Amino acid sequence: MATEEETKMNAEPEKKFGVVVVGVGRAGSVRMRDLRSAHASSAFLNLIGFVSRRELKCIDEVQQISLEDALSSQAVDVAYICSENTSHEGYIRQFLNAGKHVLVEYPMALSWTAAKDLWELAEQKAGPLEEERFGFPAFSGISRLTWLVSLFGELSLVSATLEERKEDQYLKMTVCLETENKRPLTWIEEKGPGLKRNRHLSFHFKSGSLENVPNVGDNRNIFLKDQTIFVQKLLGQISEVELAAEKKRILHCLWLAEEIQKCCG
Repeated sequence: MATEEETKMNAEPEKKFGVVVVGVGRAGSVRMRDLRSAHASSAFLNLIGFVSRRELKCIDEVQQISLEDALSSQAVDVAYICSENTSHEGYIRQFLNAGKHVLVEYPMALSWTAAKDLWELAEQKAGPLEEERFGFPAFSGISRLTWLVSLFGELSLVSATLEERKEDQYLKMTVCLETENKRPLTWIEEKGPGLKRNRHLSFHFKSGSLENVPNVGDNRNIFLKDQTIFVQKLLGQISEVELAAEKKRILHCLWLAEEIQKCCG
């Protein structure tokens, strides 16, 4: 039996939200593909065009438009921010001030203060609705930190160190955290030539150890799953309690990332 939310999502939309995608790298390209898919959430969205610093003119029949036109156009209701991390804050601020809704890739901003300010701006304006490029590793790795907070609750920082060998293009951040009931947790973010995007887990309990998390389902189409949640927000289908919990969790993670950066400074 379909839930009320699924029924609303599968109903014929009364309005389509016009969308521009800002940045057409890997994430932006997937976002544009999903916006034109037959997925239920895509029926509520209309891809107007994309914004890029490169002169591309057209990608798969989707037209490039200028940032100025995207900000001023009454046909544009939503901006998907898929650019490099350091540009997120500026783009979010511009689109919110133009009265647009915003979906942004991790991380929302490269400081807790900026994220808090942007969230307050969003509540006023949009209603329901490498390090120099990607920021300090605690921010570029914010999805891993968010995952840990989702698993273990709010965390406090015990210590953090950063080992960096620029000549070898190597970086290793080691962060010691503590759960609310004083249990230790270590997060290591390591990057360098030949190192793939792998996640290694090791949990040690009194009764034994766990080296792998059980498979909890299909991880494909994560951008579409994210889009579905975003559309539910646009349609006012997410409760105030859930929205408040999400805001608290995300700002806590960004505050932790900032504390880690200060500790490594």
